[in-house]
Amino acid sequence: MSEPHTLDITSTDGHQFQLLHVAPAQPAVAQLLWLPALGVAARHYLPLAHALAKHGCAVSLHEWRGHGSSSLRAQRQHNWGFSQLLHADLPAAVNGLHAAGIHIDTLGGHSLGGQLSCCLAPSLPLLKRLWLVASGSPHWRSFAPPQRYSLPLAYTALPAIAWLRGHLPGKQLGFGGREARGLIADWARVGRYGHYRLPAGVEQQMAGLQLACHGITLAEDWLAPDSSLDALLAKLPACDHQRSTLDAPALGVKADHFAWMRQPTAVADTLLRIFP
Repeated sequence: MSEPHTLDITSTDGHQFQLLHVAPAQPAVAQLLWLPALGVAARHYLPLAHALAKHGCAVSLHEWRGHGSSSLRAQRQHNWGFSQLLHADLPAAVNGLHAAGIHIDTLGGHSLGGQLSCCLAPSLPLLKRLWLVASGSPHWRSFAPPQRYSLPLAYTALPAIAWLRGHLPGKQLGFGGREARGLIADWARVGRYGHYRLPAGVEQQMAGLQLACHGITLAEDWLAPDSSLDALLAKLPACDHQRSTLDAPALGVKADHFAWMRQPTAVADTLLRIFP
């Protein structure tokens, strides 16, 4: 496997990070910008990037603020939320890619990355397709019991812990990483009410998108079940929806929220099998 190329990016507020870019040996048939799950550094998606590159898809891996190559770490004096991710970091990443001659036509993400891909998509006029893996709305009503009844408690408790500590100690709690309290508050607000409000009017813009949209669920993934993906896709009614579910025999690993990242060949093949 070839080493990824790194692109140094600086956001409008001075935040610095790197994108990892994996190019195929032949001219690219697609240019993908991939957004990670909450608390996951970009480098953990290199196996996915290489699997896609074997089929001609160039992949740029975004780095969330506070993780991996990011110059910031969440603490009381360093706080951020969806606004900084969507208004500062992601536009800076897209502009940096354009400056390097990389023009994104495919956008995708895992978990939170899939959700924010949907929010970012209206701002990318050249976009053709949207890929969502183990992603869906966190709205508590989109889950079946018993999760439906426990999630509202989590959406109250986690922001409270983050506010008291100055950040969410996610690794200690078994959810995410070291996360900014504003980010957890924004995520929990969507979980309670089911609506994305950043940027303003984003759900109206999402409703007008006409893209090829492929969602993959994992058969044992309680964090992003089919019903959760249904709720997210309902916000994209004009898109051409395709759905796939992968189980453990298809993946070669447990079909849960994260295990597929270690062995992503089946996910890559499934994304590219339906390729408009």
